[in-house]
Amino acid sequence: MILTLARHAGSLANMRCSMFALATAAVILGISVPAQAQLQRGQVAPTFSAQAALAGKTYQFNLQQALVNGPVVLYFYPKAFTAGCSLEAQLFAENMPSFEKEQASVIGISADDIDTLKKFSEGPCGSKFAVASDASKNIMKAYGTYQERSGLSGRTTFVIGKDGKIMDSLTSSNPVEHVEFSIKALQTSKTP
Repeated sequence: MILTLARHAGSLANMRCSMFALATAAVILGISVPAQAQLQRGQVAPTFSAQAALAGKTYQFNLQQALVNGPVVLYFYPKAFTAGCSLEAQLFAENMPSFEKEQASVIGISADDIDTLKKFSEGPCGSKFAVASDASKNIMKAYGTYQERSGLSGRTTFVIGKDGKIMDSLTSSNPVEHVEFSIKALQTSKTP
């Protein structure tokens, strides 16, 4: 029994080393390796309320209230006005007609303060969708996106159905993947 446990422990250690080596190589080569978000398809999305900005104006965003109108694409990003986060916001803004066609709203969340997000909502977001402040990092922690080492969120998108359940999620450092992923998840949910 002890020998069997030792073999499994050795296999697990080798697997962890291999996964670490693969992840390290991917970062060095700039390859995106999607990881699973803590919350999975079918789970109930944690509800929250947060101070948000849309078109430079602040308001209180409430997930439960937003879901009354349709699905919500909730995307977490590390930091406003960085290259990847600005690109991702611009792509979401450009594709808002596709989200509106699916009767879905979009909200981005980061640890940035609300004054920064007011500017971000007008700039890269193009006044097309809201961004919310999670300075306490409680929302990130509830959704499993908080990264202890950086104190920021990882880049993760959740598509939440009107019923409050997670339809799908994507964790990827590549900001370009999240918009297409979200639109496909919304369209797939309508397919019988």
